[in-house]
Amino acid sequence: MQKRKAVWPWVVVGVVAVGGAGWWLFGDEVAQLRQSTPAAAARADAVPAPAIQPPAVAEQAAAAKYPLAAAADPALPALADSDEASWQALSGLFPAQTLALLLREHLIQRAVVHVDNLTQPSLPGSAMALRPLPGTLLVEQGSAGGEQLAAANAARYAPFVDAFTHADAGAVAAAYTRFYPLLQQAYRDIGHPDGHFNDRLVAVIDHLLQTPEPARPLALEPDGKGRYRFVDPALQSLSVGQKALLRMDAAQQQAVKQQLRALRAAITHG
Repeated sequence: MQKRKAVWPWVVVGVVAVGGAGWWLFGDEVAQLRQSTPAAAARADAVPAPAIQPPAVAEQAAAAKYPLAAAADPALPALADSDEASWQALSGLFPAQTLALLLREHLIQRAVVHVDNLTQPSLPGSAMALRPLPGTLLVEQGSAGGEQLAAANAARYAPFVDAFTHADAGAVAAAYTRFYPLLQQAYRDIGHPDGHFNDRLVAVIDHLLQTPEPARPLALEPDGKGRYRFVDPALQSLSVGQKALLRMDAAQQQAVKQQLRALRAAITHG
């Protein structure tokens, strides 16, 4: 678990809404470097970008009941010209504080790439789409002498968790449905010519819902390279999306999962 600036890219958005609806929740991909030095930052950015995995279309096609069969909105802009329209859609769903972290260029394309990578061990630095989450991840001494994730981190995540969990799932899904033709185009453009973004999104939500809920606090240890990792190898082996949920406190993690279930139901009509 690396201590450095957030590099959680490519989710933009609530995407318009569901896929990126919680993009800022997953914006703290790794813990900040213990010492923020140019050399440390260079080491942190040297991690090779993982290959994007294909969607689990075969497993998810039966589960994803598309609310997307209607003809595309004739007022929908072309994908290349969609930044302003998608930004306006998000502005009606989420408070300015959360949207302030977002880099606005190529919103939909970034959202699709981000969602597609949430199941990976890490995110490619080249996909950076967000400003760093305010503050730094806090580590404290545990009762047994080792280091652990500090309970005070909950306050850092609170405004973003609140914005995500209080968003109207139906309104988010409506925005997603409206912009779906552009999301689908972007998904095929990144190398899934026969895939369906809705299938992939449902698979990613299901993956996040499988995040374990271990007893707190969570023990950390330095990895010898100026970074932190979970002491428990099972937690350390989780995806970047699941680790983001673990950095919240237990109540926040449960609230985010509840909203993910609501969003899943809204986009599958189930």
